[in-house]
Amino acid sequence: MLQNFTSIKTLLTTAPVEQTHTVKGWVKSLRNSKKFSFMVLNDGSSQKDLQIVIDATLSNYEEVTKIGLHSSVVITGLVVASQGKGQSVEMQAKSVTLICGVTEDYPLQKKETSLEFLRENAHLRARTQLFSAVFRIRHVLAKATHDFFDQEGYYYLHTPIITASDCEGAGDMFRVSTLPINDAPKTDKGAVDFSKDYFAKETFLNVSGQLEGEAYALALGKIYTFGPTFRSENSNTARHLAEFWMIEPEVAFADLDDVAKLASDYIQFMIKTAMEKCPDELALLSQKNNPDLLSTLTHVANSEFARVTYTDAVDILKKAQTGGHKFEFAAPDWGGDLATEHERYLCEIHFKKPTIVTDYPKKIKSFYMKLNADGKTVRCMDILVPGVGEIIGGSQREDDHGKLLERMLASKLDPKDYWWYLDLRKFGGAPHAGFGLGFERAVMYITGMSNIRDVIPFPRTPRNAEF
Repeated sequence: MLQNFTSIKTLLTTAPVEQTHTVKGWVKSLRNSKKFSFMVLNDGSSQKDLQIVIDATLSNYEEVTKIGLHSSVVITGLVVASQGKGQSVEMQAKSVTLICGVTEDYPLQKKETSLEFLRENAHLRARTQLFSAVFRIRHVLAKATHDFFDQEGYYYLHTPIITASDCEGAGDMFRVSTLPINDAPKTDKGAVDFSKDYFAKETFLNVSGQLEGEAYALALGKIYTFGPTFRSENSNTARHLAEFWMIEPEVAFADLDDVAKLASDYIQFMIKTAMEKCPDELALLSQKNNPDLLSTLTHVANSEFARVTYTDAVDILKKAQTGGHKFEFAAPDWGGDLATEHERYLCEIHFKKPTIVTDYPKKIKSFYMKLNADGKTVRCMDILVPGVGEIIGGSQREDDHGKLLERMLASKLDPKDYWWYLDLRKFGGAPHAGFGLGFERAVMYITGMSNIRDVIPFPRTPRNAEF
C-alpha cells in the first residue's frame, strides 16, 4: 500500500467495510442523476473496477458530473458492502478531486474499437480492458519463467545484445555501426572498412543468446537467458516481430530427451500459473476474444505431449492429403519444411494434443545441431501446440569439434568468426542441449490473441517504429 492511498485490488481483496480509504485512478464510466452518480474507477492494480457512489450533496457535485472518460481522480470515501452484483464492496464518496481531465478529442471512447485502431494508438491501448488483461498476464508469465528456472536450479544469464556472429546463419540481422552513412571509409576493394568502426569489425543486434549461453552452461551446468532479440526479416505476418524477447535455457550433460521434458514442463507451468493468478483476465479474454481459450489451456496443461519423428510426420501429412484433407500448401516431400497448417494438423487433428516433432533433415536446420548417426538428420525438436503450431524449437548441440567445423563450412560460415565457439568443443566439452521460446508467442498463445503485435507494448515491424 502506498502511504497516501489504497489500491483497488487491496480494497476488493480485503473488503475493509466501514473504513475510510483514499483511492486514485482513472474514470472508466460515469452515470449521473439529480440525486447521485455512479462512477466506475480502475487504477491498474486489478482487472476488476471499484464502484463509487457519489451523493448530490457533495459540495462540487456539478463539477464531478462533468468529469470525462479516463480522467484521473483522487477519491476519499467510506467502504461499504456492495448492494449490486459483481463486487464485494463499493465506496461512498466523501470527496472527489480531479487530477487531470481529458479533452473531447480523446481517441478511446466507450464504443468498440478495432485492434488495428488500437495499434495506431498503442500509447493508449493499455487503458482498455482487453489490453490491460493481456499485459497483466504478460507480467505473470515473465515472473513464472524466472520462478520455473530458479526452482529447477538454473542460473539467469545476460547475454550480449551486440554480436559479431550470426547464430542462425540466416543473415536477417540489424547492423550496429557508428560509421557515417554517406561517408563510410572504404577498403581497397571498395567495401565498407569496418576495421574503422567502433568495434573494429562488423557487428549486429543479436538474433539469439544461445552461443554465449552454451559457453556458460559448460561452466555453470544449467543457465537460461531471457532478453531482447532482433531479426530484420521483412515479414508482416501476425506471428513476426523485428524486436522480441527470447527465453533460452542451455543444459550441460543433457540430450534432446532431457530438454524436451524441460520444455513441456515449462509450458505447462506457465499455463497453470496464468490460470491460477489471472482468472479474471483469462475469463475476459475468453469472453471477448476466444471462447475456446480456457478449455484449450486446460487440455494442454494436463496432457502428456505426443512425440513423432519428422519422417513419420511427413508420412502422416501425405496420408491425410491422399485421404482428402485440403491443405493450402501441399504436404511437404521429405526434406521440405512444415508449414504452420501442417503443424496444426499434427497437434490438433491427428494427435489432438501438444506434439513434439524430432529429427529434422540437417539441410533445413542450423549448423550447431547434433548430427544423427544416419548422417541426414539432426537431433532437434519443435514443440507444437493446438491453436498455434510451433511454440518452441530446440536441439542437442553438436559437441564433436570436427563435425561442427564441417557443418560450419557447409553452411558457408567462416570458422574464424566462431573460434571461441569451437574452443568449447576442445576444452572440456560435454554433451549439452537447449531450446528457445519466443516469449511473445507464448503470451499470444496463453492470452488467445491472434496477432503478435498485440502482446508486446510497442511492436517493431517492417516500416513501423512508432512510439
